[in-house]
Amino acid sequence: MKWVTRKNANVDRVACPWLVKRFVDAEAEFLYVAADEVMRVAAEQDAIPYDVKDVELGHVDGRCSFESIMLKYGLDDPGLERLAKIVHGADVTADRQIVPEAAGLYAIANGFALVHGEDDQAKIRLETPMYDALYEWCRRQAAGG
Repeated sequence: MKWVTRKNANVDRVACPWLVKRFVDAEAEFLYVAADEVMRVAAEQDAIPYDVKDVELGHVDGRCSFESIMLKYGLDDPGLERLAKIVHGADVTADRQIVPEAAGLYAIANGFALVHGEDDQAKIRLETPMYDALYEWCRRQAAGG
C-alpha cells in the first residue's frame, strides 16, 4: 500500500503511519507532498490520501484520521482505542483535555516537528518507538494493569 498526505507532519500524520505499519500493512509507504498536490499524487501513484479535507481517512464525523483508519480497517483493540483518544486529543485543539495524556503527546509531537521540520520520514522513524511504548502502556491500562 502507498499512502499520501500533506508535508510537515505533526501528530495525526505521524501517528497514522505507525498505526498502518503495525496493524494494516507493515510494508506501507508514506508520501508527504504539498497540500495542493495530495490528490494529484494519490491518483498518479495509486496512493491512499489521508488527513486531508474531503477524504474518507481524514477528519470525519468528529474523528481524527487515526480514528478513521481504525474504523475503516476494523481495528477494535482496547489498547488502540485508548491510544486513539490520546491521539485525537493531541491532534484536535478543541478536544485537548479529552484525556490527560493528550497534552503530553501534543507537546512531544510538536517538539519532534520543531526539531525535524519538514523531514517527515525522520519523524516517522524517530517517533515509532514512542508510539510502540505508548501503545503498550495503553494496552496494559485497558487490560486493567
